[in-house]
Amino acid sequence: MSSTIVDQIKKQFSLRYGSESLLVRSPGRINLIGEHTDYNQGFVLPAAIDKAIYLGFAENGTTSCRVFSLDYLEEGSFLLEDVQPGGGWLTFIKGVVAQLMHDGHSLHGFDCVFGGDIPIGAGLSSSAALENGVGMGLNALFDLGLQRLDLVAISQRAEHEFAGVKCGIMDMFASMMGKRDFAIRLDCRSMAFDYFPVNLQEYQFLLCDTQVSHKLADSAYNTRREECQTGVAIIQRVFPETKSLRDVTMDQLEKIKEQFPGDVYKRCAYVVQENQRLIASCDLLQTSDLPGFGKLLYGSHVGLSRSYEVSCPELDFLVAQTIPMEYVLGARMMGGGFGGCTLNLVKISEKEAFIAEITAAYQLQFGILPKVYEVQIVDGTSLLN
Repeated sequence: MSSTIVDQIKKQFSLRYGSESLLVRSPGRINLIGEHTDYNQGFVLPAAIDKAIYLGFAENGTTSCRVFSLDYLEEGSFLLEDVQPGGGWLTFIKGVVAQLMHDGHSLHGFDCVFGGDIPIGAGLSSSAALENGVGMGLNALFDLGLQRLDLVAISQRAEHEFAGVKCGIMDMFASMMGKRDFAIRLDCRSMAFDYFPVNLQEYQFLLCDTQVSHKLADSAYNTRREECQTGVAIIQRVFPETKSLRDVTMDQLEKIKEQFPGDVYKRCAYVVQENQRLIASCDLLQTSDLPGFGKLLYGSHVGLSRSYEVSCPELDFLVAQTIPMEYVLGARMMGGGFGGCTLNLVKISEKEAFIAEITAAYQLQFGILPKVYEVQIVDGTSLLN
């Protein structure tokens, strides 16, 4: 797939802009475990995957930037002296350009052609991949001398200020800093990170895409953040050294359980336990204990569904279907919730049986055919030539 996309980029570049291009690959990401922990200053465990956006760049000797999308078969353009938010997919590219110029970097007009095979809307961070790819490409094209972590910060600011999404750092970080066959344990408080081996032996990751996106997601996300902040404020009255849920133990929560209003205790308990599951997961991955790791995936889903309540019937159904399957070690919903994908750890030799069984059951239940994606863990954003 990737070589086909790269060939299309080269061909389009030659046809449209009459030149050869600098080529960049920028991957999507999965998160193995650690959901809704990022804004609570906890840990996440993402990895870059072999679904990516590919981009070609060349200078054009003007102050105009022309960008052609292979996926949408449309071209957008803007002037460097007038970079404003808006324009659908073009917003992400303009956002990176604006942040680079804001930081004092000298850019000139450029042409860009891009396309990819990251499924849109599946929660695999296509926007972060696009922003990282633009940053990496322009950094090389104009010899800006930026490091990878600089580019991650620029991508995040582009998302915040141009796309209007106040996202955490994980998506950009995983896409940029990924390493083949390793997951990244990222400390969302200090930005310290470590790599942990993902040796799946005779197993592989398969993603099941529900093909649904429930409108609850944005409002529920904001509510969960507020509930966690309420919880921290209550905990601080008794344990003043607490800065975030990252610092809290289950023993502490239990001692003041009666003081939490509504669902706040459940939300806090989930975050504390998910951080514990993540730390334990890293230990299990280091010893290649895949059955133990799989159990923690199921535990994560139960917490997300029952305590944090960000799942939905479609996600719960897909995870429940795997429990009797002896060739599946673990499964959980992945991402913000209310739709998107489940992550499944499946025996390679049983892949076809898994796909046939789960798609038939899901279609019978919901009248929708889910999509199943195979993913491998690969290196982060890189230049191809």
